[in-house]
Amino acid sequence: MDVMNMVESLIRWIHVIVGVLWVGLLYFFNWVNSAFAPTMDAETKKKVVPELMPRALYWFRWGAAFTWITGVLLLLMVYYHTKLVLAAPEQGFGGPALIMIAVTFLMVFAYDFLFSGPLKNPQASFWAGIVGSGVVLFLFDAFAGFSFRGYAIHLGAMYGTIMAFNVWFRIWPAQQKIITAIKNGEAPDGALVALAGSRSKHNTYMSVPLLFLMTSQHATWAANPITVTIIVLVGFALVNHIYARAAKVPGF
Repeated sequence: MDVMNMVESLIRWIHVIVGVLWVGLLYFFNWVNSAFAPTMDAETKKKVVPELMPRALYWFRWGAAFTWITGVLLLLMVYYHTKLVLAAPEQGFGGPALIMIAVTFLMVFAYDFLFSGPLKNPQASFWAGIVGSGVVLFLFDAFAGFSFRGYAIHLGAMYGTIMAFNVWFRIWPAQQKIITAIKNGEAPDGALVALAGSRSKHNTYMSVPLLFLMTSQHATWAANPITVTIIVLVGFALVNHIYARAAKVPGF
């Protein structure tokens, strides 16, 4: 029995399950609940929100955590152990490749700083996300010598790291205070509502190209940093369209 293959398959299975859980709730929050919540009066919110949101956010944040953990394990097993990440595996991991792997997991801190201030505007954040993704893809390819599968999965890992960070360190702490305020019949802090909402939107935008990057590792037609950047743009545009459509879906 090929033990490594079995372990990889089981981890991949768990990764998909918890990923569906996480992203499914992300879409519920952004495309269903965002339109429903404003229809509730204060008394209804006081009853519904403290019962619904902690339960939904429990599965949301643990789905995020286990998606990230299993994703990193797969990255180690599939891409680093076999050197599949590199266009020329025989050359091994050099300085540029190690630098870009570090960028993949540390970019979250630059993101958090920039999108908390200079790029807080929604339009600026939309285009900065696309341009930034294109620059990183170019560096993965031309500087680090990553293969198509290598730079595609690493852009996905970068998005996933940022998204998981947003869930645990921005959305969940803000939501705890928002839910407590609503339960006590108080108006939640507007800054916290804006923070949780904006980071949840960022995650929604990143999730659509991320799903392509995860599931299309053999899409050789896309094996070019420019093509992958265009896919990011198309993904962002699709999310923008769904937001507009979701706001118009009526209740009974």
